[in-house]
Amino acid sequence: MSSSPSAPSLGPIADAAPLSLCARAPHVPADRLVAEMVPPPRFDSVRFSTYIPDPNQPSQTEAVRVLEGFAGGLRGAHATGGGKRGFFGFGKAKAPKTPAGPRGVYLDGGYGVGKTHLLASLWHATPAEPALKAFGTFVELTNLVGALGFQQTVQTLSGHRLLCIDEFELDDPGDTVLVSTLLGRLVDAGVALAATSNTLPGKLGEGRFAAADFLREIQGLSAHFRPLRIDGEDYRHRGLPKAPAPFSDEQVTKAAYATEGASLDAFPQLLDHLSKVHPSRYGALTDDLKAVCLTDVQPVPDQSTALRLVVLADRLYDREVPVLASGLAFDQLFSEEMLNGGYRKKYFRAISRLTALARDGEKLLGTD
Repeated sequence: MSSSPSAPSLGPIADAAPLSLCARAPHVPADRLVAEMVPPPRFDSVRFSTYIPDPNQPSQTEAVRVLEGFAGGLRGAHATGGGKRGFFGFGKAKAPKTPAGPRGVYLDGGYGVGKTHLLASLWHATPAEPALKAFGTFVELTNLVGALGFQQTVQTLSGHRLLCIDEFELDDPGDTVLVSTLLGRLVDAGVALAATSNTLPGKLGEGRFAAADFLREIQGLSAHFRPLRIDGEDYRHRGLPKAPAPFSDEQVTKAAYATEGASLDAFPQLLDHLSKVHPSRYGALTDDLKAVCLTDVQPVPDQSTALRLVVLADRLYDREVPVLASGLAFDQLFSEEMLNGGYRKKYFRAISRLTALARDGEKLLGTD
C-alpha cells in the first residue's frame, strides 16, 4: 500500500510516512459482509445500563424499559422454520398462540438522541449467540442483498433471532420496496425486527420524527412495528463546546507524521477517490486507521459527493477514528440548499459526528 506524499519541510517525524485513504481500494468478500453484521466498535460495550436518559425527556426512560422487555421476550425464541409458530417461535402445543409484544420495534427520534446506542443495546441484550443476531445500517443491508442475491440473503438471515436495521433509508423508493419485501420474508420466518430511520425528502419541519413516514413506506409490515418516540436534543452537543476551529496545514501534516497508523490526504482528492469506491467498502477503507488527517477542507461540491461523505463520516464515527483537519470547519461543508433539502437529516448527522471526531482529533496535537 502506497503512502501519502511526504512533507519535506517537516522532515521524517515518525518511522514511516502516513497512510493515504486515496491509495486504498479494498475488495470486500460477501462472507465478510455477513460476519460484520454486528454493532460497530463504537457500540461494542454499550448496554441499556450505560444509556443515560435525559431527566427532562421521560420518553427516553420509557424506551429503555420497553426495549428491555422486548429483548427479554426473545428468550428461548427459535427463528428457523415458518412463521406459523408465532413471533417468538413458540412451537409447542401449550405455548400461547400469540406471544405478548410487537413483531418489531421502531425507534423514532432525531439524530443524537441515542437511537443507535439503544438499538445496539437491544442486540447485546437479546439472549442469543452473535451468529443468530444481525445488526447493520440500511445501506449495509442493501449491499448484502447486492452481494448475495435476494434469495440467498433471505436464507442467510432467516435463521436469525433478531435483525437490527439502523438508519432505514426512506428516500429511495426502490431500495425501500426491496428491503420491505425482504423483511416480510424474514418476519414469516420468525425473525424479530428493530429499526431506526431517517426522514423522507421534503419532510423538512423539525426533521426530527419519521414514524408516520416509516410505517407508511413499509406498508404491509407496519402492523408488526411498535413505534417508540425518543425526544431529546443531540447529546453530542449537550453542554459541550463548539467544534474546534480548523488547524493549519502544517499542524495537520505534522500530527499525521507523528501518529502511528494515521492517514493524510487532501480533502478534494479524498472526495474524488470516494467516487471510485463503493460505499459498502468504506468500512474496509478505514481498517486499522488510528486517525484521519485532512488538509484543505472545502465545501462539498454536489449532492452525490455529499452523500458519499455522509457514509464515510458514519464509518469513521462507528470506529471512533479521530479527525484532524485544516481548511473550513465541518459545519461549513454543506451548502444552505443542501441543509434545507430532502437529505438534511443526513447532513446534520454528518456534521454532528465529524464535529465529535474533530474534538477527539485535537488530542493528536499533543501539548505543542
